[in-house]
Amino acid sequence: MIHITLPDGSVKTFDEGVTAMDVAKSISEGLARNVISASFNGTTVETVTPLTTDGNLVLYTWKDDEGKTTFWHSSAHVLAQAIEELYPGAKLTIGPAIENGFYYDVDFGEHSISEKDFKSIENKMLEIARGKHDFKMRSASKADALELYKDNPFKTELIENLEDGTITFCDHSTFTDLCRGGHIPNTGIIKAVKILSVAGAYWRGDENKPQLTRVYGISFPKQKELTEYLNMLEEAKKRDHRKLGKELELFTFSQKVGQGLPLWLPKGAALRERLENFLKAAQKKAGYDMVVTPHIGQKELYVTSGHYAKYGEDSFQPIHTPKEDEEFLLKPMNCPHHCEVYKHYQWSYKDLPVRYAEFGTVYRYEQSGELHGLTRVRGFTQDDAHIFCTANQLDAEFKNVIDLVLYVFGSLGFENFTAQVSVRDPENPDKYIGDVSNWEKAEQAIINAASDKGLDYVIEEGEAAFYGPKLDFMVKDALGRRWQLGTIQVDYNLPERFDLTYKGSDNESHRPIMIHRAPFGSMERFVALLLEHTGGNFPLWLMPTQAIILSISEKYEKYSQKVLNLLENNEIRALVDHRNETIGKKIREAEIQKHPYMVIIGEQEEQEGKITVRQHGGADLGMITVEAFTEIINKEIKKTLKSF
Repeated sequence: MIHITLPDGSVKTFDEGVTAMDVAKSISEGLARNVISASFNGTTVETVTPLTTDGNLVLYTWKDDEGKTTFWHSSAHVLAQAIEELYPGAKLTIGPAIENGFYYDVDFGEHSISEKDFKSIENKMLEIARGKHDFKMRSASKADALELYKDNPFKTELIENLEDGTITFCDHSTFTDLCRGGHIPNTGIIKAVKILSVAGAYWRGDENKPQLTRVYGISFPKQKELTEYLNMLEEAKKRDHRKLGKELELFTFSQKVGQGLPLWLPKGAALRERLENFLKAAQKKAGYDMVVTPHIGQKELYVTSGHYAKYGEDSFQPIHTPKEDEEFLLKPMNCPHHCEVYKHYQWSYKDLPVRYAEFGTVYRYEQSGELHGLTRVRGFTQDDAHIFCTANQLDAEFKNVIDLVLYVFGSLGFENFTAQVSVRDPENPDKYIGDVSNWEKAEQAIINAASDKGLDYVIEEGEAAFYGPKLDFMVKDALGRRWQLGTIQVDYNLPERFDLTYKGSDNESHRPIMIHRAPFGSMERFVALLLEHTGGNFPLWLMPTQAIILSISEKYEKYSQKVLNLLENNEIRALVDHRNETIGKKIREAEIQKHPYMVIIGEQEEQEGKITVRQHGGADLGMITVEAFTEIINKEIKKTLKSF
């Protein structure tokens, strides 16, 4: 007999050889119908894999991320079979699950594939799925595996890097693929599929190796879910920050300036300034001091910090000055500069914590193929701050930063989020710098703070920064997409590398602990995600123009100007559309520009000393006084903009 421990802590006893599906059936038939994947002692297993030892079992359904990963991995096998049947001679390589769906990289040889072929691939996949073929794992010797793929150099390369005795295949229907496992019970669970796109991809990401065709797809257990997903994609196109940024005249790019280097237009610059002022006000209340540091630094600065060794390949090449052997770098991070600011002073334990903040622009040389609007750029501004504190202050300071991040999210409408404690990868210690005991203390400090603040968090191994663990905030936007926004890091290493000290109560020198934090992350990426989350309908307090005044004819320009002055005196951002256009056209264009309120002025409004107000989206507030309109705006701002 073996003992199986379930996630709720309960223990069930079974005969040796029981499967995950058997365990599910012992709980309920309903659960068994929905289980599509499982993990045993932390390792993904098939639902029909015999369990022969005591252990912890987790059952996954489509509702779980792990279940979706297994579903999409299995669908990639079905895609591969469809391609093999439709395109004889095509050579398969690898096909993993991704965040939304899956892909398969293929050498199509003499064949070509385009959007017109998507439907036939989808039909073939559904034909295979309807066969309800079981996914079956089996082991194979290295010799047999190489023989099977003797005509496929890509699979051969993969097998040659594997040890004999560790090689497994997955079979379903008439199809076989090299695979480590993790599949749904059978193909029949796949009810809806969509081929989304094709793209070029180098074998194993190496531009010196053959170029393949990457076929992207997604699948679902219900047609309704595919329909909803495709509708979401259409809405995402409408909300694309590149499209909205152009329509709202926020930012642009210039080939002459350079790829990945955004130019902020007046409206965008004003938007950024409001975001900066919003955070500066909160930081001032929280006891931060603003600093300003250069855009470049001597190479040695980043060698000392470790950034050159870790990010050197992703940075712009060194700047050589007329002086021999003198090299500067465009700064990839602000933290080394802030360490040097801290070092300028002599500190006592009574002076700590010290909090330095800066909206500092940094530079990374991203590959051109990875650049994407404002979300992936080569020059970006971080809302950076670094706190230098004692060990006794660490917990309180970290929790205060959590409060600041939550204030930012609440004021900008990001209500749906989880937290991720990003720690080291124990299998790759060379990725990190510093003493193991300090890492353990830093990781535990973050976990304790997240728990005490009641955050919904998960622990992710291998996601830490090279100098310390961190707490990342994963936000769901209005379309249900997950983004990483806001990060807080605990760092024992940079104070050591820069020899930072303070005088303790014992009159001895001690190292401060450093907290890195950026609630926005980068201004560019934050604005992009805010654009897509709100569809350009920012919170009223942030809108570049809160009201636009539309006069029916030139006769009412004088009164329009009077209304404008009254609104501006009440700190409402407004402008007048003076153009000689019809009121209908002015309203349509004001809607496109996302102006929250339209103030319409004609003969009756002028005679009564009032205004007619129309809200973005069509709601008519009728004819009211300017004072009443001012009160409406102030109430809405007060409701949205949280107190800190």
